[in-house]
Amino acid sequence: MFVIIILTPALTAQSLLGASDQLEEVLRQQTTARQEEKIKEVKQQEQLETLKRDQQSAQSQQQLDQIKRQKVETPVAATKPQATQTQQQLDQLRNDQQLQRLQTEQQLRRVEQEKNSLRQQQQINELQRQQQIRSLQEQIQRNQTQQDLDRLRQQQNSR
Repeated sequence: MFVIIILTPALTAQSLLGASDQLEEVLRQQTTARQEEKIKEVKQQEQLETLKRDQQSAQSQQQLDQIKRQKVETPVAATKPQATQTQQQLDQLRNDQQLQRLQTEQQLRRVEQEKNSLRQQQQINELQRQQQIRSLQEQIQRNQTQQDLDRLRQQQNSR
């Protein structure tokens, strides 16, 4: 704000001092208003920063709680996929065994069609021997897989 002072003979020194005082008062009020506005902006900025910190703190606490829950749940959760996978392996072994039996039966049918009885008997003996070996191997593998599955289930139940 500019104050234009025109000097006229009517203006006295006293009126100039009064105008000067008014000008100083207006300038003081403007300075005070600017300072108050600046203080208000700083307070708002501080509140905003405080809210941001509180929000980050809350998020960090939630993440920490989630990690703690995962640590507690992880051993049990980790054994569930293992148990499922072991059960799938056991099921696959059973399917493979059934397929192997069907293939052996098919081979036996072919052998039975053999006209030479000596050769037929040799092939039958060989198939039976192979079948016994496979059966024993499959039984061992099935037992091991079943033991693994039982151990995993026992671990789940004990937690």
